[in-house]
Amino acid sequence: MKLRAAYLKTADDSDAFSALDIDCASGAVSVEDKWIPEIDVQYAFTKNLLAELVLTIPQKHDVYLAGVGKLGHLEHLPPTLSLVYEFANDGPIVPYVSGGLNFTWITNKRLEVAGIPLDLEDYSLGLALGAGFVSRVSENWLFNASVKWIDLESDVLAGGAKLTNAQLDPLLWSLGFSYQF
Repeated sequence: MKLRAAYLKTADDSDAFSALDIDCASGAVSVEDKWIPEIDVQYAFTKNLLAELVLTIPQKHDVYLAGVGKLGHLEHLPPTLSLVYEFANDGPIVPYVSGGLNFTWITNKRLEVAGIPLDLEDYSLGLALGAGFVSRVSENWLFNASVKWIDLESDVLAGGAKLTNAQLDPLLWSLGFSYQF
């Protein structure tokens, strides 16, 4: 089991759009970057192959539109299930790569522009790719660091009509400790 702190940095890429008397260039929608707590549970199939479930608590993020300012906020819960391959288990530093699926549930959406309420899709399903290393601190304790990219996007809607597609695709930079049973 890993307990980690992760810095979530979104890509903030959205399609250009013109609506509600506002012309927005590509990348106009942005989501707040922030530190989040993370807990990972792993199960080893072999010496080198593991399954990993990454969990956190629901996270609240402010959402902004270039030229307008803060649109409001949203909450999301992003569990990720991955396969992890560790290259070597007998050295002081064990590098690994991972690949899997992320399911982000988007809730508590409180967004508006010019008094018009905005909506987002309720979920996003996408790939998750990562790399990192583990270093043994004691018999059961390990230090770990990783970077993970998640394919995360949602349509932005006004009155049920699509305004733009926001590709958030966050990078998560994580540091933490693991306890190995």
